[in-house]
Parts: sequence; C-alpha cells; structure tokens
Amino acid sequence: MVQGENGSGKTNLLRTLVGFTPPADGAVHWNGRQIKQLDDEYRRMLLYCGHHLGLKEGLSATENLVFGSTLADAPVNSDDVYDALHQVGLQGKEQQPLRTLSQGQRRRVNLARLLLQKRALWVLDEPLTALDAKASQWVIEAIDRHLDKGGMVVLTTHQDLALAHPMQLIRVGT
Repeated sequence: MVQGENGSGKTNLLRTLVGFTPPADGAVHWNGRQIKQLDDEYRRMLLYCGHHLGLKEGLSATENLVFGSTLADAPVNSDDVYDALHQVGLQGKEQQPLRTLSQGQRRRVNLARLLLQKRALWVLDEPLTALDAKASQWVIEAIDRHLDKGGMVVLTTHQDLALAHPMQLIRVGT
C-alpha cells in the first residue's frame, strides 16, 4: 500500500510501475527483467485502475467492459459481463449509457474489470474514491480474494483498509 499526502507522487509512482511514465532514475523490474524489455508480456500480467476511468461515456456499462476486455486481449462473453456488473451492484444498469450513471457507478464499472481480466498484478490508484460503504467493502473483499489466489496488489488510498492479509506500507513524501 502506498500512502502519502496529496501531491506527494503516489500516482506518479504507480504510473511508473505500470510503464506509463519512465523512471527518473533506475528501472522497474518484473521477475528479474526490466518491464520496458517485457512490454506486452508485462502488460498482460497487470491490470491498472487509475483516477481516469478510461471508459466511453456514450457506451453502456456492458459495451465498455466488452470493448475494454477485447483491447486488453482478454475477450469476455456477455454472461460474464452481466455477472461482474451484478457483483459490483449494477444490476439493472447494464445497458445504460455511462453518461447517465453516477461517479460511483462509473467507478464500479471500471472495477468490474477486476473480475473479468484475470491478471496477476493489480495496480489500483485510490480504488475506493466515490464509492459507498457497500461498494468499498466489495473492493476490499475482491482484493483479499485476489491475494488468497496468489495475486499481487499495489494500491494507493486515503481510507483505512481492513484487509485480511498483511500489506507492506510504502510512505512517499513531498
């Protein structure tokens, strides 16, 4: 877990870990190899959920998840998408255009990718932002299930997380 004040560099650190921003010095490694050498191989191992949701306002929740999964080379069927949307509390909203959903509901659409794109490494930037208590609890439980299966999670948050697994804390400062 990465913690720090607003503007301390948490998001920049995560963007560097996923390969969006080159490191100012040194290199990021995955399994002993630099991620810039691994490129697509590394990207297939991770799922990044950042501040910007990367969703299309004119598409439905279902269309966004199908489109995003296809782009991530992890095609899904409609049953899996509906199941994921129901798990995140969006039953009845599957076909609504994203622009008609609240910010918290949009965040849930984005987080439904955790269920659809099977990745070893989750990099989550403030995943609880705009979520109510029930949705926040779902995210915490999803993280715990991922860790139970041997997955890894790097996340930033300003909220207390009651995870069943111990987390390494990285504190960044300005």
